[in-house]
Amino acid sequence: MSILAWLVVGLVAGFLASKVINKTGSGVVMDIVLGIVGALVGGFIFNAIGHSAPTGINLYSIFVAFIGAMVVLMIYHMIFRRGAV
Repeated sequence: MSILAWLVVGLVAGFLASKVINKTGSGVVMDIVLGIVGALVGGFIFNAIGHSAPTGINLYSIFVAFIGAMVVLMIYHMIFRRGAV
């Protein structure tokens, strides 16, 4: 994916995951970073269970990044805000 595609998918997925886990967004930059890391984690998880990795800007890519971002957020809260999840 191009850098612009990673940023768009990252922003959407990070924002959605922040809304689900935190009930608020984490800010534009944090949402993008969270979404990009989530896309990497989600891609790894989906590859491990036999699904294809995300490509381009589409619903599947956003879904994979969203799942990964939620995993990253839950781990973050378990480590730094004990019991906040």
